[in-house]
Parts: sequence; structure tokens; C-alpha cells
Amino acid sequence: MRTKICGITNLEDALDAISTGVNALGFVFYEKSPRYITPQDAANIVKKLPPFVQFVGLFVNEKPSVINEICNVAKMHIAQIISDDESPEYFEALDVQYVKVVRAKSKDDILKHKDEFILVDAFVEAFGGAGKRVALEWFEGADCSKIILAGGLNESNLCELKGYAFYAVDVSSGVEAFKGKKDPVKMLNFVKATNEI
Repeated sequence: MRTKICGITNLEDALDAISTGVNALGFVFYEKSPRYITPQDAANIVKKLPPFVQFVGLFVNEKPSVINEICNVAKMHIAQIISDDESPEYFEALDVQYVKVVRAKSKDDILKHKDEFILVDAFVEAFGGAGKRVALEWFEGADCSKIILAGGLNESNLCELKGYAFYAVDVSSGVEAFKGKKDPVKMLNFVKATNEI
């Protein structure tokens, strides 16, 4: 199973994450987040990282033009987008590959996106890293092959995902020592646990 570790704020955490065999690193470009990083600081980290890892920028209700600019400066491969505007025009204005974030309040929120790759997180008033889990019963009987699951995941509960065949998992707070700083042992154990699903 593919794994993304989000909320990278420093080079040490990025290198530790990559050493676990993670597929992607996430950088938060939402200024109200405790895991916020400036585009230039992200770029300074990315240029020191090895190849064959994807870099993902997280955006919250940001204009497409700003997303394009930040992804260019920070060398992001993919934009992970939380947006109240889900119009086709909004996404057509993006120059970068993207994945929509669905902050699910019900099973219907997930099913209406069944034909596209999406990242599903639990709905909370704040944005990201709250550690709240999505109800797994919402995925029963659904095709999860295009779903990236986020929210409240850690090494001890990943075993509950067996049989769902999610495309990937995304973790932030579940592998942290504290907000904005990752724990290398937790990251390693998390990635090991994903390999057993």
C-alpha cells in the first residue's frame, strides 16, 4: 500500500521519512496550520532530497493561480486541495496534477466521487492533522481502489484497514513527536504496518 507522510517542516524529518520507504511527502501551505511551511523553505528541503519520492502541497481554499505559483516555487509534483469551490473551471485552471480532499460527513460524500482519485478525511471544523477517524463502515461494499485514506491513522489501527484495498494512506499527527515534528520510530513503524495490510 502506498504511504504519504504529511506535515513535513524540516529536512531531518523529510530524510527520516524517506528512509522508511514512504512514497510521498506532504508540505502544508495553509498559514493557519501549526505545520505550515513557506514555499521557499519547502523548496530548500526538496532540493536536498533523493529522487523517486513525490512531493505534495496541501492547500485550503486557495486560488488556482496561487496554487500554481507555490507549486512551481516549492517544486511540488501534486496539489492536495481542500476547496469550497469544486467547479470544473476551478480545477481546469490548475497547471499541476491534483487530488481533491473530501472531508466526509457521511458515506454519500465518498460515493459521489467514486470515479476519481480522492483523499478522504474526517470532517472537523479545523483543517488537517486533527486525528479524527472516518467511519470505516462507510467504505463497506465500496470500491476503495481510488481512495487515499487519512485521519486518525497510526501504526496500531492500520490493521483495521485489511480487506478494503485502499489506494494509499496519509498520516500526519499519528507519526508526530509533537505538532510540526515527526517521530522517526513512529514513521518507521507506520510504514512497516502498511506493508502488512
